[in-house]
Amino acid sequence: MRSASYKDYHRRPDLATYTKPLHDQERNLPERRSVESRLYPETAAGGFSRADHRMGFLIRLHAILEPSMTVLDLGAGRGKWGEDPAQFRATLGNLRGRCLRVVGADVDHAVLENPTVDERIVIDPHASLPFPDASFDVVTAFSVLEHVEDPHRATTEIARVLRPGGWLIGWTPNRFGYVGVGARLVPDHLKSKVLRRLEPHREEHDSFPPVYRLNSRHAFRRHFPSSQWEDFSYTYNGMPFYHGENITLARLWLTLFMFLPPALRAYWMVILRRR
Repeated sequence: MRSASYKDYHRRPDLATYTKPLHDQERNLPERRSVESRLYPETAAGGFSRADHRMGFLIRLHAILEPSMTVLDLGAGRGKWGEDPAQFRATLGNLRGRCLRVVGADVDHAVLENPTVDERIVIDPHASLPFPDASFDVVTAFSVLEHVEDPHRATTEIARVLRPGGWLIGWTPNRFGYVGVGARLVPDHLKSKVLRRLEPHREEHDSFPPVYRLNSRHAFRRHFPSSQWEDFSYTYNGMPFYHGENITLARLWLTLFMFLPPALRAYWMVILRRR
């Protein structure tokens, strides 16, 4: 696993997925009238839409979470869930008090300031995870798998630290979805310029280059073999990105989504249970 693997998941959600809204905009959605609020008017009630990928991830996580569980948050970073301007989503993102213990792990020293975990640890990307075998009931990886450079090492370590029956809950762009394909097609020297046009609310430091080696059905089958894992993962499209706040382009994406087969949908909801 390289150093990018566990970077702060809200600072670098892969060139493509997380648009960081300004706090005032998020709290004042009806006046803002962004593309998101025009497509999904319900964002006025709580700051999130029915297609919100962060809510999808958090709801799935809480569906399996129990008070007796110990959780490892890979890529915990500085704890941006706690800074989420959508209060309900921020509350769901903070697991402290909702389980026995939550450990935040990251190669970035920013994790030491994370207020949403009970324990914080900086990990060496080239070494084994510093935990005994079968230490955790749940491992979370939000916007992390697309940055894993050595999938074999990463998945072997995740399997090792999970207890039998434990869960890996993750979210990541699909290698073959429009987000993943677009990120690979745009030359590196043009990516910043393209992002500024298509995602004007994204801050420059919010992107971190993905490698897309653990983001396809083939990769999951190879690195999460059925002899060790039960796989309940699925692809879906969620709300459109890369529209530059242009409502026509956003609606064009939504129309395209209706015709995409599962293999080409935008994102993976990763749900795996250790045998």
